[in-house]
Amino acid sequence: NLHFFARTRTHMPWHIIMAVDCSGSMMDSVIHSAVMAGIFSGLPATRVSVVAFDTSIVDLSGHADDPVEILLSVQLGGGTNIAGALRYCEGLVGDARRTILVFVTDFFEGGPPEPLVAAVRRMREAGVRVLGLAALDAEAAPVYDRQMAQRCADAGAEVAALTPRRLAEWVEKAIS
Repeated sequence: NLHFFARTRTHMPWHIIMAVDCSGSMMDSVIHSAVMAGIFSGLPATRVSVVAFDTSIVDLSGHADDPVEILLSVQLGGGTNIAGALRYCEGLVGDARRTILVFVTDFFEGGPPEPLVAAVRRMREAGVRVLGLAALDAEAAPVYDRQMAQRCADAGAEVAALTPRRLAEWVEKAIS
């Protein structure tokens, strides 16, 4: 008779989705986001998706572990459609209770605000942890539309202006 005893338990990995605004004003935040995606993809209990957006959406999840490739794939410019990006990210969610969505933006939405607020509310109600991360300039000072950020917070998102180190701490706290 063969017997097998496993000492490790299997578990569902956390899914971290990073949606990164690539409109013209976001250069410093795009660099920080690419580095953070690389760090998160190196963690053993995570699966990372990276979505770059302006008015169009590009899924860079295949390059999540390579910040340089992400930066070379991104073209800064164009308008901003945060709601469209979040709708796309909703389609990436498997187990909502084990999903963290970090959307990095200056919160200057190019369209009406209602679809953005509705997308945040739907994901929160499903159980997704949603963090709206405000854009940082070269000196790490936050630059964002405070009214739109507040509307996202009212819909259930946590909204913050965090350095990459503080973001890592926030994700660690959310996962543990």
